[in-house]
Amino acid sequence: MSKADTAPSLPGYRLAKIVTEVLSPATIVVLLPFAVAWNATGHKVLATILWSLVVAIFYSVLPMAFIIRGARRGKWDGHWVRERERRFLPLMMCLVSALVGLVILLVGDAPRDVLALAWSMVTVLVVCVIITKWWKVSLHATVAGGAVATVILIYGWIMAVLVPLVALVAWARVQVRDHTAAQVVVGSILGPVVGGVVFVLLR
Repeated sequence: MSKADTAPSLPGYRLAKIVTEVLSPATIVVLLPFAVAWNATGHKVLATILWSLVVAIFYSVLPMAFIIRGARRGKWDGHWVRERERRFLPLMMCLVSALVGLVILLVGDAPRDVLALAWSMVTVLVVCVIITKWWKVSLHATVAGGAVATVILIYGWIMAVLVPLVALVAWARVQVRDHTAAQVVVGSILGPVVGGVVFVLLR
């Protein structure tokens, strides 16, 4: 019996698949800018929506559209690109799109924290591209960890209540057999350390 046949029967497999989708990098990168921009704009609704949409579109929506299109054309094995060797092109597309979004934020004079978030995500993405050339670090865990670290830096330690979600994402990625424990642990640390440091230095 193959891995594909046995995986769905594992305890918690279906829950892990749901967590993988609901707490995916795409979802988090759409929601996180709103949390950052809400504080950065002084709780101004229209400004929050404007800057959040720029980040969401160029850092999540457009890259995911490219990845899903590539998966449908058979260029990689799905919208999470499980094969490390095929991740370079999708990640580079994510990087190009993010840089375009960053230029728009810079030209538009976006709030400092929004720019810090954008730079931190670009930096983390560059590090992930480099690592992925040799090793399959978990992007799910990286983004989840970085996001939680960011909201803690902005709103205080009360937001540490979100830390268990990072553990949940890490568990899910191992449970669905897309990553090893080492890959999710490194990702969970990489996001907060690299992204958090850049965010703090630039905010």
